[in-house]
Amino acid sequence: MATTAAARTAPQGRRAGLDHDEVVDHALALVVEGGPGALTMRKLAADLDVTPTTIYWHVGTRDEVVAAVIDRVAQTYADAEVVGATPRERVMSLAHTVWDMALTNRNVTSLAHQSGATHTLEAHLELAMARELESAGLRGDDVRDAIRAVLMCIAGFLVVAFRFDGGSSALQGHDAADLADDSLSPETVAAMAEPPDLPALFDRTVQAVVDSFVPDPAPAQPTRNQPARKKKAAR
Repeated sequence: MATTAAARTAPQGRRAGLDHDEVVDHALALVVEGGPGALTMRKLAADLDVTPTTIYWHVGTRDEVVAAVIDRVAQTYADAEVVGATPRERVMSLAHTVWDMALTNRNVTSLAHQSGATHTLEAHLELAMARELESAGLRGDDVRDAIRAVLMCIAGFLVVAFRFDGGSSALQGHDAADLADDSLSPETVAAMAEPPDLPALFDRTVQAVVDSFVPDPAPAQPTRNQPARKKKAAR
């Protein structure tokens, strides 16, 4: 029987049974534990006890491995719960999910940023946000701009959070002595000398962005069985 080209090229030996998911599992673990730079074909091959050629066979190049890792994590975002009674609350719920997921998976977030795949990582959450915005009555450009404004705002906070986590002084307050002059009140000088409360500032800032795009829910209209005000009792 003739030997096919695939059979001649297929990896042989103890690790011939390696599959795509196993490669992605180990690649993701390398990123989570060591950051984007830890994911090299040499390290991945050593971790799997195979040659780099075997990885090329099952998944592809490093770029393809990176894409598979990001897709794997992105799928978990699709299961995020959206909570809230109004469109504003539900969009804020999704904004918090983007923020929380990025911080929880910060090394994957960095990997997506470095590889230009941030949109892929957040695609499920963007679509969910678009649906909530449309349910609030927005369409077209307004939906697009609202999503971009929210995500850009979150991205700015993430930059600060990642720098602070890395030992930066980004979250330190000003030196009060540098601010003390007659043009500022003592209360302002004292407040600016304090480090920011990042979660509270995140809530206030992103909420303002959401509120600027998403209209207030219409007040409930009285029904025949529930009039706006009770009639005065007859005297």
